[in-house]
Amino acid sequence: MTDVLDSTRRSALFQAVEEVARVCGDVALSHFRKSLSIEIKSDGSEVTRADREAEAAARATIRGLFPDDAIIGEELGSDGSGGRRWILDPIDGTRSFVRGVPMWGSLVAVEQDGEVIAGAINCPATGDFLVAARGEGCWHNGVRAAVSRVDAISKATILGTDQRFGRNPARAPRWTALANSVATARTWGDCYGYVLVATGRAELMVDDRMSPWDVAALVPVIEEAGGVFTDWKGRRGIGPDAVASNALLARDFRAALGVPEGGA
Repeated sequence: MTDVLDSTRRSALFQAVEEVARVCGDVALSHFRKSLSIEIKSDGSEVTRADREAEAAARATIRGLFPDDAIIGEELGSDGSGGRRWILDPIDGTRSFVRGVPMWGSLVAVEQDGEVIAGAINCPATGDFLVAARGEGCWHNGVRAAVSRVDAISKATILGTDQRFGRNPARAPRWTALANSVATARTWGDCYGYVLVATGRAELMVDDRMSPWDVAALVPVIEEAGGVFTDWKGRRGIGPDAVASNALLARDFRAALGVPEGGA
């Protein structure tokens, strides 16, 4: 398969995921670094008018393309009960968004029969747009994306959204030990960290707490780029947390973090 995306060879679903993510990201970007009223939700996270308008635009686009599909989103809840489900996070990294930091993105995924079959991460403020579908690869700004070939922990760059591990503090000592053994450890977090892994600019990205809309789009992006995506129990798919890495260091990273092989 070519390393440059041929638009005539893309599946209809690939094109739809790309379109929905573009619409969602464009609406979010129109509010970026503008004055916004910030609300605090019951879980302590922040939300703005930009989140809601971006999700509404994404939903309208999906309804125009696939009126019978179900939709679930972070801000506007569930709609429909079709066999295929779209999963939306209009602004992943709202804390960055409201502070004018560009490392946020719009996440769009499609799930069928319990498997995420397509996903997109649109980070319009950084110019990074990844789209992936099962069997079609992962594409970054129209060029095939691939995880890095780094095969030594001592040369690795590792990332995490919040290294305090507030929900699971027992994870912190293992993370600290791993961070002390790598070349670079940073907190380039939220979806942007997964963008960096999928495009070979980092080798590991972890999150301690996630919701389905935070996770779904990341799974096909990382896996179709040749990486490994599990939760902290070693299970594939949509979990409550995440460990994403290149393939060559996946086993070593998970051993260092205490993540069992194969979802044990």
